[in-house]
Amino acid sequence: MSTVEVPSLTHSSRPPALGLAGEWLTTTDHRRIGRMFIGGAAVWLATMVVVSTILGAERIVSDSSLVPADSVLQLFSLVRTLASFGVMIPLFIGLAIVVVPMQVGARAISFARVASLGFYLWLIGSGLIVGAIAANGGPGGGNAQMVDLYLIGLALSILGALAASVSLFSTVLTARTAGMSLADAPMLAWSSLVGAAALLLTLPVMLGTIIFAAVDHHYERIAFGGNEGIMTWLGWAFTQPQTFIYVVVALGVLADMTPVMARAKQPLRGAVVIGLGLISTALVGTVSQTSHSLNWSGSLTDKAKSFIPYALYNLLPLLGLVIVLATALLAVVSGKPKIIAPFFPTALGVGMIMTAMLGNAVQRIDQAGLSGTVFDEAALIYLTYGSVLVAWGALAFWGPRIWGKMLPGAAVVGLGVLGFMATVLAALPYYIAGFANQPADVASDFDYSGPQALWNLLSTAGHALMALCVLAAVATVIRARMAGAKATEDPWDARTLEWSVDGGAR
Repeated sequence: MSTVEVPSLTHSSRPPALGLAGEWLTTTDHRRIGRMFIGGAAVWLATMVVVSTILGAERIVSDSSLVPADSVLQLFSLVRTLASFGVMIPLFIGLAIVVVPMQVGARAISFARVASLGFYLWLIGSGLIVGAIAANGGPGGGNAQMVDLYLIGLALSILGALAASVSLFSTVLTARTAGMSLADAPMLAWSSLVGAAALLLTLPVMLGTIIFAAVDHHYERIAFGGNEGIMTWLGWAFTQPQTFIYVVVALGVLADMTPVMARAKQPLRGAVVIGLGLISTALVGTVSQTSHSLNWSGSLTDKAKSFIPYALYNLLPLLGLVIVLATALLAVVSGKPKIIAPFFPTALGVGMIMTAMLGNAVQRIDQAGLSGTVFDEAALIYLTYGSVLVAWGALAFWGPRIWGKMLPGAAVVGLGVLGFMATVLAALPYYIAGFANQPADVASDFDYSGPQALWNLLSTAGHALMALCVLAAVATVIRARMAGAKATEDPWDARTLEWSVDGGAR
């Protein structure tokens, strides 16, 4: 009797593409988990930029009809949600997951499967957010089930960020190489520790509020205002100063990159740590889930009572940023600087973040009359696009350890400059329009003295330019990954641990 040989399902007989996909889907490699976070953030960044461009075009002629009137609030809510939970948080979590374990000499990230679970929770949650709003859900949505789905998606995104933050926090605290104290940890690791701790302290508060809002919306819709009241209760998490803690890692990038460029050791490391800590004081706002303004009227006692909480919520984070910048400048002055390409977008991005913090400090002064205007939207644009510029610089700097290839210096600098121009174009006109009382979250039926069409046209052009920058950056990374120059072991002569440990690209 003849027998029929059945091909064995060995590893060598699997389709390579299927095997590679399976490896990525089930990976516990921190480099791959971090890159998945970064890639997902790039997709939502492109989505956010496109929606912002459409809303800006709608505002050029205030009685136009590019967007249905009943969808405007939902689209503005989508932009705010994606800026925080689709771009800033996952972008810097992904960067930290890739780099920090190598910086502290860890063989792997702590609780790697928790970090991987965090990515999938975040990815599914953010997808539900976009899908719910597309189906007439989210804040102001007309479909009750899709409003519930938006809240579920937001909760899943928060759980994903919390899971990844636990892994990062534990890695820096417990997985450092022998002989490295916490005081000796690189500034990116420190900023990741501070940022993760801030997320672990604040996002559970938001999660609790979401649960209450979801239960109320699903049943009585009395206590939390139904679909129209979602942003009333959750809006603090999508605006300043809470958003400052989402970009703490950006300051760690600058603090680590500057000494390498300056060819000098980081001076006053303790001052940098203090600065990072002061930025995270923005989390105190979570206690009251509100922002505190300065009212410069009344008696001296009244002014003091108003100034103290105003300074605590709005000025201390700004002071922390100034301290980090001052130490970076001191490193440049005390060293022998040799400009490297990744420093350009990083420095420009931190400048945009500082502009957002300054704008927030001005906006919170009652006498400025900026409450409820597009001024707050402009500050969020500065913060979000500024963080993207810093991330671009960080990817160019640590790219040799992520992909094993160098990003072309001309493209890094050129896209950094174009991104800076796009950020200024998109945000600065709304700083100006804010003083002219252009209302926030409104795309039509507004009027004020001055060239309102011009300001909205410039802002729309800025968003469109940023969209081109994002596409060009993705193309640059893909091209460099496939056919770029192979990186040397330490291309920047940094002489720090992440360049000497086994961290080859995978």
